[in-house]
Amino acid sequence: MDDKIETSAELAEAAALPRCEEIHSNPEDQARCLTQRSEALRKQPMAQKSPAEWAYERLILYIQNFEETLDNEHEVAMGFTGAEAGIMRIEGMGFFDPDIITFYGSDPAGMKTQQIQHVSQLNVILRALPTEVDVAEPERIGFRLAQGLSQDDTGAS
Repeated sequence: MDDKIETSAELAEAAALPRCEEIHSNPEDQARCLTQRSEALRKQPMAQKSPAEWAYERLILYIQNFEETLDNEHEVAMGFTGAEAGIMRIEGMGFFDPDIITFYGSDPAGMKTQQIQHVSQLNVILRALPTEVDVAEPERIGFRLAQGLSQDDTGAS
């Protein structure tokens, strides 16, 4: 039981802020926990965000966190569960208010790919793919996506 006394304003503010909690068996994974990254989402109240923007921002954090676990021989890819689309090397991501998320990339054969999903159907898996042979360093899309979160209050750049 927490004995801290809070004002009604503090209670209302806490109820409006995004919550994130993770527990990991590996201490290194716990150090990369999304809880520490979720501060970027607090710049604009949740009530002012569409479901698409809200999903987009949280996906950015998940992608960035996942990328930090990868070595230089791997980069992030996304699989779409429940579909025949397979996996896609992530090269971009966006949203269209109020409820559409879009993923841009290429499939394992190198074909340009775009996945458009309604937020209610969002169900993805992040995977590590070997980096492309002719690329000196792996692409880290999570870093570029996260820059958009810190640049302005809209969550999109």
